Amino acid sequence: MTARLSDAADVSGRPAGAADGPRVGTLLRDWRRRRRLSQLELALRAGSSARHLSCLETGRARPSRAMVLRLADHLDVPLRERNGLLLAAGYAPAYRERALDDEGLRSVRGALDMMLAAHRPYPAVVVDRGWNVVTGNPAMGVLLDGVPPELLAPPANVARLALHPEGLAARCTNLPEVRGHFLERLHRQAEATGDPGLRALYEEVCAYGPEEPAAAHPEGGAAPHSSEAVVPLRFRTPHGELALFSTMAVIGAPNDVTLSELAIELFFPLDDHTADVLRTLDASAGAS
Repeated sequence: MTARLSDAADVSGRPAGAADGPRVGTLLRDWRRRRRLSQLELALRAGSSARHLSCLETGRARPSRAMVLRLADHLDVPLRERNGLLLAAGYAPAYRERALDDEGLRSVRGALDMMLAAHRPYPAVVVDRGWNVVTGNPAMGVLLDGVPPELLAPPANVARLALHPEGLAARCTNLPEVRGHFLERLHRQAEATGDPGLRALYEEVCAYGPEEPAAAHPEGGAAPHSSEAVVPLRFRTPHGELALFSTMAVIGAPNDVTLSELAIELFFPLDDHTADVLRTLDASAGAS
């Protein structure tokens, strides 16, 4: 099957298979503005001219498939939205989107399971672009202990689990710091991807409160200042206060929409007490 869908046209002259949404030029302009680039800057990066780019954005010219992909690459457009650009231009999507349980992704599932298992006794979780939990290791139980069942019902969402007043926030001893950092990260991600679902999630968790000074909000500045090298997550447990920090890992060079939107969050102990408690809990779970 040819990648191009524009060889046939309906009576309106529109390419067959073209989306009924915004024109590709409008979408390209929106992405360029989101990345804060001028037409000249983007044209130079893409090996084109500002005049040609202007014609593409206004619809006076139609980009080739190669040009759509080249511009999307220089604009750092996520794979899902690259497919949307191609469809808007009358071309077939370039990137497949498969469920994670697809046979073709078996090796990736194996790698994720290996990472989760190897990270024990410390918590680790795999999330999608919307911060929905895909899978995690048993050590995540120390974070989820006491969270109401309704927040854990699939698809459980990390933002809600962390910031809902009845979630981990109820046990977090440095909630303003954690909340400010999480909201800032979520806001940046929503802006970078243009995903309305992420924007809605951001607005939802913002509404949880409590009200904070403007300086603590992403639009007003960074998260509250901490003297520590990382923003810790400190929370009360029956074993005393535990302290963790996290790192994020993504799959390198993805060529699939699903894989491009996965991230692995790995939690590490910030002190010896936390490390000892997590090792003890993991050993007890293994013995039982």
